[in-house]
Amino acid sequence: MKLSIVVSAQPTSFSAVPFTEGLAENIIKIKKLGYDGVELAVRSPDKIDIKWLKSYLNDHNIVVPAIGTGQILSEEGLSFTNPDIEIRRKAIERVKLHVQLAKELNAQVIIGLARGLINEKLSIDVQEQWLIEAFTDIALEDKSVKLVIEPINRYETNNINTVESGLSFIEKTGMDNIGLLLDTFHMNIEEPSITESIHLAKDKCFHFHIADSNRWYPGAGHINFQEIVNTLRDIDYNGFMTAEMLPLPDPDTSAQKTIEYMRKLV
Repeated sequence: MKLSIVVSAQPTSFSAVPFTEGLAENIIKIKKLGYDGVELAVRSPDKIDIKWLKSYLNDHNIVVPAIGTGQILSEEGLSFTNPDIEIRRKAIERVKLHVQLAKELNAQVIIGLARGLINEKLSIDVQEQWLIEAFTDIALEDKSVKLVIEPINRYETNNINTVESGLSFIEKTGMDNIGLLLDTFHMNIEEPSITESIHLAKDKCFHFHIADSNRWYPGAGHINFQEIVNTLRDIDYNGFMTAEMLPLPDPDTSAQKTIEYMRKLV
């Protein structure tokens, strides 16, 4: 298993991103710390200089395992469940641009908060159909690019909170290139057993996020990461473990603490 950490490619207000300013400088810093990759949080893929980025990543021998889409909601209010059909359309078209960027970088596309909230005043069945249609449409943009749904805890969203609900949703889409992103912080809140839920996900576990129970760096809380690493080995997961955590006590320290702790385990 390889280690990566989240970097925002553009300015963001989202708190659980260790590095948010200066993409080029942060790539160098992350490489020097010993990370294998950077997961890019991207708001507007069409504003990325892809030729420069690919060259820069190659020069520093670092890869992009996944691209996050959450900023389209947090910064622009775009989501797949917005009652306004035009906003839903814009959200889908924007994430299709993420798919195109992911194709260039041989990365996956993460869909977490961008899916939006379920409005309890509207038909739940109708909104679920909006979600299914959105995911299917985006998955068909390029079947060689994997989409990963992130089950997120109930305090941040009211749909797809658990591994079980994520797997059920994937089945409804019928798309083979849709899988799950499991996140230790969210799993610690929602799953009765993190390890049992990893086993439940099995080959649908496409990507993995790490943060401790307090959303600080691994080792700062009470999650048993050795048990998690062992379980990932049990299901033959050979992808990245990506640190998505609060940049506390500061970005550099959180990144350093993470890799020092996780390297002993993986």
